[in-house]
Amino acid sequence: MADAIIDVVGVEELPLIVELYNQIFRPTKTIESFRRRYLGRHNVLQLVARVKDKPSGFFLGFELKPDVFFAWFYGVVPDGRRMGIGSQLMEAAQSWAAQHAYESIRLECHNAHRPMLHLAIELGYDIIGLRWDADRGDNLIMFEKNLTGGR
Repeated sequence: MADAIIDVVGVEELPLIVELYNQIFRPTKTIESFRRRYLGRHNVLQLVARVKDKPSGFFLGFELKPDVFFAWFYGVVPDGRRMGIGSQLMEAAQSWAAQHAYESIRLECHNAHRPMLHLAIELGYDIIGLRWDADRGDNLIMFEKNLTGGR
């Protein structure tokens, strides 16, 4: 397992996050597209994972509703995968959300992203539904994890 350092970062790190996003996902996105998505959002959380001072992954999330935190985007660069960085990012996000009084955390994942599906299940997320993603023409699997210890 990689010994990743997970840092909460501010808006000044958005260029780095967009760079990481564009190394991982297609189509690429611009800084402005992230800024627009953040408009009107509460408790935006940006995490960056570094291994030996090299940025290796990121997590972005925000409040979905007062008791639910939403994991919007998260990823690990290709040469950092299968080292536990994704797990460390998700666990850091869950911890942050619990400390900020959220009862649960949600995420969505495309069926094609099998490693993330496995990770969500491994971390104790439950499948709560499907949602059609018109942009990609595919279903997203919706997951949720209770952070309060109850069901």
